[in-house]
Amino acid sequence: MAALSPAQALTAARRVVVKIGSALLVQGGRLRGAWLAALAQDVAALRGQGADVVIVSSGAIALGRGVAGLSGALALEQSQAAAAIGQIRLARAYEEVLAPHGITTGQVLLTLDDTQDRRRYLNSRSTLGTLLALGAVPIVNENDTIATDEIRYGDNDRLAASVAVTVGADLLVLLSDVDGLYTANPQTDADARHLARVDRITPEIEAMAGAPVSGLSRGGMQTKVMAAKTAVSGGCAMLIADGRAAHPLAGLREGARATLFAAQGDPRSARKRWIAAMKPRGVVHVDAGAVRALGQGKSLLPAGVVRIEGRFGRGDPVTIAGPDGTLGQGLAGYASDEARAIAGRHSREVEAVLNYPGRVALIHRDEMAL
Repeated sequence: MAALSPAQALTAARRVVVKIGSALLVQGGRLRGAWLAALAQDVAALRGQGADVVIVSSGAIALGRGVAGLSGALALEQSQAAAAIGQIRLARAYEEVLAPHGITTGQVLLTLDDTQDRRRYLNSRSTLGTLLALGAVPIVNENDTIATDEIRYGDNDRLAASVAVTVGADLLVLLSDVDGLYTANPQTDADARHLARVDRITPEIEAMAGAPVSGLSRGGMQTKVMAAKTAVSGGCAMLIADGRAAHPLAGLREGARATLFAAQGDPRSARKRWIAAMKPRGVVHVDAGAVRALGQGKSLLPAGVVRIEGRFGRGDPVTIAGPDGTLGQGLAGYASDEARAIAGRHSREVEAVLNYPGRVALIHRDEMAL
């Protein structure tokens, strides 16, 4: 998306993650039902153009505190209780506005740690990928009932960026109460200029970020720029846009002002670079047939494995080696003990060996860099 405008980036995207801030969803402790219904129409339009959509939603605490009658600054345990009350209502609200468009929703509760721990990352990636393959729109909520860092530090923008990289999105849209990045705080500096595009995040760009200005939303421009660094390095472009008016995504397609952070490459190549840069924890030796299959872009099945070397857990990086030497690296779909047990076995035998169904691939093609 190197030369695209915000409108063109949204139109061209094949997989979009939309982050919705608390201040957009909740006013006075109540859900903005009409606004959410309009957003659902925008999501349906994106789906109609052939794009997968993931929604990362804040708002559980803001909604739950209104239901619970909590006011003022909340203690951590009060915030977590408010999140528990708000999450179920938030999930129901998304289901109710998207169902009329024939869209199935699935709730996924994550914390930032879930996208940074390799094993939980693989589980999250698999679940989200399966939901998208089924045609559903995942509604990702920050799991504030158990998380503390997101509540304290407003990391939900960064969570959205991590989700975007996890699912291989080519565009992340942060809908907030500001229409992009400015050279200074436009509320206090009349000379502040809006930046329509950021091709590279420099120290000067980072210095332009200010503090949060909304009472309900904790994610200020600093966290948005941090999110942009995560997204663009993972091959995902990012938009910061004002979402307060109805149909914010349609507005973007029609040319509404926003800031576009250009991606560095594409999600697939960025992911392969990330995998290739890891320090391997073991070696998976494969036969000549597996080498040919990998060369055709296929996953590594247990039947093609001849030997496992080293000790590693599921999600750990491993070297893939053929009869003639190293082929590349991948993220293991099984821990080393299980991998040894099923090496050389047909996929239909895995359940009998491990006493659970298991996975078809020992290393999935999307989890390797050859």
